[in-house]
Amino acid sequence: MRAEILDGRSHAHTVIETARARAATLRRRPGLAVVLAGDDPASHLYVKSKAKRAEKLGFLTDLKLLPATVSEMELLNVIQALNDRDEIDGILVQLPLPTQINTLRVMAAIDPEKDVDGLHALNAGLLTQGADALVPCTPLGCLRLIKSVVPDLTGSHAVVIGSSNIVGKPVAALLLAERATVTQTHIHTRDTQFICRGADILVSAVGKAGLVRGDWIKPRAVVIDVGTTRVEQADGTFLTVGDVAFDEAVQVAGALTPVPFGVGPMTIACLIENTVKAAVARQTG
Repeated sequence: MRAEILDGRSHAHTVIETARARAATLRRRPGLAVVLAGDDPASHLYVKSKAKRAEKLGFLTDLKLLPATVSEMELLNVIQALNDRDEIDGILVQLPLPTQINTLRVMAAIDPEKDVDGLHALNAGLLTQGADALVPCTPLGCLRLIKSVVPDLTGSHAVVIGSSNIVGKPVAALLLAERATVTQTHIHTRDTQFICRGADILVSAVGKAGLVRGDWIKPRAVVIDVGTTRVEQADGTFLTVGDVAFDEAVQVAGALTPVPFGVGPMTIACLIENTVKAAVARQTG
């Protein structure tokens, strides 16, 4: 039996419509600022899609496009100005940043109440403690997709491939909060294939095309593919693929996210949800 394909677009629609209804109860529309430093075409396309989605929902949006040569102090000044604007409820700084900029200092500069990407140390700490926090958008989207198939994760064995601050660590924390038993692997982990074969839930977030083969996957497991890699084809065109060898995995897994249109739409939907959550907290006290 082929795996159920978890279409992120349909799940994202539900999240966004719920957020839209909640936003309609506010005294003013939510405000989102998106900051991009650099000239990477893929990043430009991605941040514009985030801003466009927020605009379509009637949010106040402010897209800050900065050159790759921007200094750290210039970027910090932009963030401080956004912190000071009452009509801005959420601030997202697109990563990665240019090499001359210290990412941790930039994340620390964002007002935690406006940190809709959930990467400020305060929000990261609250997440690990199981407290209410603004949660990183991609991990939150992953959890929503997993729970659409397995509503109760108690006692499930979850394996997370990757340990980044952006996806790996927070998705592991979310799964722990759902009472799953979590194993996290990284570049130095031995016998990763063996570990994965015991997973009821497998999340891969390393950005290595085709890393997870079909024989890594436990039959009927839920597989969430966060990785995206552009692979050049024989005709010179590029294809976006995930960490999971889809054609193999779909024959084994119980449920599987495609790349694209799996986790990606949920990331944007959860950004919208977080912006509304931040707006509610700021506007209602």
